[in-house]
Amino acid sequence: MKLFNEFKEFAVKGNMMDMAIGIIIGAAFNNVIDVLAKQVLLPPLSLLSDGMNFQQRKLILRDAVSDTSGTITTSEVAIAYGQLIEAFLDFLIIGFTVFIVVKFMNRLRNKAQDTKDETVVTPKDIELLSDLKRLMEEQNNLLKSSK
Repeated sequence: MKLFNEFKEFAVKGNMMDMAIGIIIGAAFNNVIDVLAKQVLLPPLSLLSDGMNFQQRKLILRDAVSDTSGTITTSEVAIAYGQLIEAFLDFLIIGFTVFIVVKFMNRLRNKAQDTKDETVVTPKDIELLSDLKRLMEEQNNLLKSSK
């Protein structure tokens, strides 16, 4: 019963909900990036490389051997480096996209935390902290001038 109560407390605090939302958004973001990489960026890159399909690129170490009836007796052994190139390009695209999103979010957050910018509503906690800071500075200036 103690374990259930601890789990309930964990779930109510919002940690689990924040994590679930992050996972769901991450999965959707992965689908968008997958389409961006495979359907938008790789086809023009394939055109530049004379129509080469990266997924089919491989270094064959041993050819497949088939008997007289056409059935394969020994399968092909190959290093599929094209898939590695594609995965690396996916990684670069995802990394750059995440960088742009984080940069945009940081810009919005910094703008929201700027108490002097009146075009954006400043959150109450930031506003209260800046008021406290201003009051402490005034108090320190009064103490310095009285000495």
